[in-house]
Amino acid sequence: MSKVRVRFAPSPTGPLHMGGVRTALYNYLFAKKNGGDFILRIEDTDEKRFVPGAQDYIIESLKWCGIEPNEGAGYTGDKGPYVQSQRKEMYRPYADQLVESGHAYLAFDTSEELENMREQAKTMGLANWQYNGVTRSSMKNSISLSKEEVEKRLANGDPYTIRMKMPRNVDIKLHDEIRGWVTVNTNNLDDKVLFKETGMPTYHLANIVDDHLMEITHVIRGEEWLPSAPLHVLLYDSFGWERPKFAHLPLILRPDGKGKLSKRDGDKLGFPVFPIDWMTADGEKYSGYKEDGYFKEAFVNMLALLGWNPGDNQELFSLDDLVDLFSLERVGKSGARFDPDKTKWFNQQYLRSTSNEGLAEMILNEKLIEGDYSVEYLASVCGLMKERATFIQDIVSDGDYFFAAEIAHYDEKTVRKKWKEDTPEIMQELLAELNSIEDFTTTNIETVFSAYLAKKEYGFGKVGPGFRLLVTGKGMGPSMFDICATLGKSTVISRMEEGLTKVNALKNAAQA
Repeated sequence: MSKVRVRFAPSPTGPLHMGGVRTALYNYLFAKKNGGDFILRIEDTDEKRFVPGAQDYIIESLKWCGIEPNEGAGYTGDKGPYVQSQRKEMYRPYADQLVESGHAYLAFDTSEELENMREQAKTMGLANWQYNGVTRSSMKNSISLSKEEVEKRLANGDPYTIRMKMPRNVDIKLHDEIRGWVTVNTNNLDDKVLFKETGMPTYHLANIVDDHLMEITHVIRGEEWLPSAPLHVLLYDSFGWERPKFAHLPLILRPDGKGKLSKRDGDKLGFPVFPIDWMTADGEKYSGYKEDGYFKEAFVNMLALLGWNPGDNQELFSLDDLVDLFSLERVGKSGARFDPDKTKWFNQQYLRSTSNEGLAEMILNEKLIEGDYSVEYLASVCGLMKERATFIQDIVSDGDYFFAAEIAHYDEKTVRKKWKEDTPEIMQELLAELNSIEDFTTTNIETVFSAYLAKKEYGFGKVGPGFRLLVTGKGMGPSMFDICATLGKSTVISRMEEGLTKVNALKNAAQA
């Protein structure tokens, strides 16, 4: 058996959608699982839709995800170039070969003439007019025109395309590694353009030629390409080349399950659909998972399970785990519904599994806080906050009291409901108790606090909310004993002293 070689071949017509990333991921996993090669090829034959910067974006997105090719655009390799526009001169001989063998023909019809035919068909009640074995005889091509007329048009420099000559009433059979056997009759297929007037091949010809020359053994791509697969099989057969194995991946569906998740759904529905931020030429920004604070590992883990399952209930996998477990046999046929809440859950799990020191380094590297804080201090904060956080940013925003010189805002609900008439006196007494502690550790703070409750015969609810409010400004959070030990005695005492004045003023103002 020949070495497994797969490719991811996106078109640079815009930013890489998460569906495209999943296709790249499955190709990557399949290659690594089978000791093969993963190739990145840029298919830029659609000149009208080409978007500057899209190719670099694709490469950068895959790098961020950890899905790096063995060879391809932006990388080394002996099968290049890996950008189709740079291979332009390679394709014409193959198109000519198909014409010479009778599998393709020259078509001189102008775009206006084709549009007129479509309009005429509509008036006759034929909404889906096709250029095919039935209609080609009434069009201007090397089949319907005389040899002399064709030569004359060529001598005059008349523009033309090269179309596939689709045979009539032939069953094309192909085996899909996910869907099983697929059979399509050629009467349902049109004579697709293979070579454009511009001198560029269409996707259909270019991808077949490139897959052959790059020795691709498995074509793993999205379900949207399944209708084109019979044409591609026919092209392989027309050239006399060995077919690769095909696998067409299920769609990623919108959260409501109604239709394919599109590039427009992201910001409209409140979640990213791109791996990294994308800025249009007009300055319009589309958010990405990277900049929104997602771990790349969480993003990749989530994508892997959108269409594939390991056969058990396990949900958390490293990239190496996925390589070991992945198989096309466990890829589903049905569309996979995207769940943004589940995606946040994945991120939460990866955040919790990251060391406190690692999170601290990320906060410093990403400059999420101002001020000079040690890794040790930040690690303590992360240890207290990460069980409640979904994103690293949450640690900083929800734990803002760890980085503030003073409390600027006190939770209004807690002030209104928990700050009673006797709370100021209780806080003064607690303040005195805490001030007496020499070694301000979690254990000692808890011991003194518990002793105070026992002495006064108070329940925690009578003292705890006011204590938390003065020190943090919040109504909830991690253990107050841990918070106080992390902040230090001087900060806790000063906040309680200042807070008593501020909160009393707020309470009095609310009652006035």
